[in-house]
Amino acid sequence: MLGSGGREHALSWKLAQSHAIANEGGQLFACPGNPGVAQFATCFEMDVTDHELVLAFCEQERIALVVIGPEAPLVDGLADSLRAEGLAVFGPSQAAAQLEGSKGFTKDLCARAGIPTAGYVRATSLGQARAALDGFSPPYVLKADGLAAGKGVVIAETRPEAEVALDDMFGGAFGDAGAEVVIEEFMTGEEVSFFVLTDGATILPFGTAQDHKRVGDGDTGPNTGGMGAYSPARVFTPELRAEAMQKIVAPTVRQMADDGVPYSGVLYAGLMLTSEGPKLVEYNARFGDPECQVLMMRLEDDLADYLYACATNALASMPPPRFSSDVALTVVMAAKGYPGTPEKGGLIVLGDAEADGAVVFQAGTVLDEDDGTLRASGGRVLNVTARGADVQAAQAAAYAAVDKIDFASGFCRRDIGWREVARG
Repeated sequence: MLGSGGREHALSWKLAQSHAIANEGGQLFACPGNPGVAQFATCFEMDVTDHELVLAFCEQERIALVVIGPEAPLVDGLADSLRAEGLAVFGPSQAAAQLEGSKGFTKDLCARAGIPTAGYVRATSLGQARAALDGFSPPYVLKADGLAAGKGVVIAETRPEAEVALDDMFGGAFGDAGAEVVIEEFMTGEEVSFFVLTDGATILPFGTAQDHKRVGDGDTGPNTGGMGAYSPARVFTPELRAEAMQKIVAPTVRQMADDGVPYSGVLYAGLMLTSEGPKLVEYNARFGDPECQVLMMRLEDDLADYLYACATNALASMPPPRFSSDVALTVVMAAKGYPGTPEKGGLIVLGDAEADGAVVFQAGTVLDEDDGTLRASGGRVLNVTARGADVQAAQAAAYAAVDKIDFASGFCRRDIGWREVARG
């Protein structure tokens, strides 16, 4: 397992329950992991950009399956390097990971395959981008083309705001990710997250969720990597799911194969449910964070079996995965200052937050070397996750666990799941 966030804690938690590890004496390694992951895996530090080093470790430990959690190693081509040496890897190739690594790549693929999405223009200079604004009406959707840790999207309400945002993007606010910008038309509707597993041929639906991107209650403030999520997304009906599979996901997998870059791994489609039907907002080449946490809480089958089948082109032999009918909901506790400059080093005391069945997945945490206390080390710090018979019960259980945690320099939204609660 490669990665260190809440997603990787959730994956490690679920993989540790797999038959091969829980019953057959298998071992789980994580690089670099975090204090939460360390409850289930042997954690170690290694430079994952050094592909030869990663390969040597896998050979030394006779690793049967490599699970790449975050997007950066995928875009860096780590999966290719390991597969070239015969290792089973869960995660797409470098070429296929462009679905997340380049928003322009994905928009162009949608245009070729006739996949419904927002109208767009790609711009490679500030002047070109400013001129392109003439073809759009406010609010303006501006996206840094490359990886920006979930923060490279700006929705500008006015033309002056859009021009300032473009200045920032091309001025280096998002590093190399902003060297090219995609300008899109604004879509209206509810956004949902739809996950599938695919080995490039077979596609298995793997759950739905709704994320909460804005930092503040009522979906106010700047975008973040996600302040909470719940699953399933009831608004994404079976009929809408079938339409999204037929018009968006299946054509994408087919087009990638036709282009000679078959996609293998989890494909995360961010969809907007518009009055004209589902439209693609973006693709991610890995499990969402914090959506992964709620999916793992509901998954009833052996995760390792599905990931291995996906990595070995054997997904056609697997039945559709089973998920609990319960709702799972996760609340992100972030460090003050996030998503700007988060306050690091805050003391965290979990207490008995997990006493009633909740699970606290750790994202940005570290153990203090001097006294062994748990400290905040990032922006999004904890993912407090619970299940319930409905969204109201799951929400109540998650916030009851939040209220048992002593994290004075942290904060959270108090309305995760509000859309579903409002639907009654």
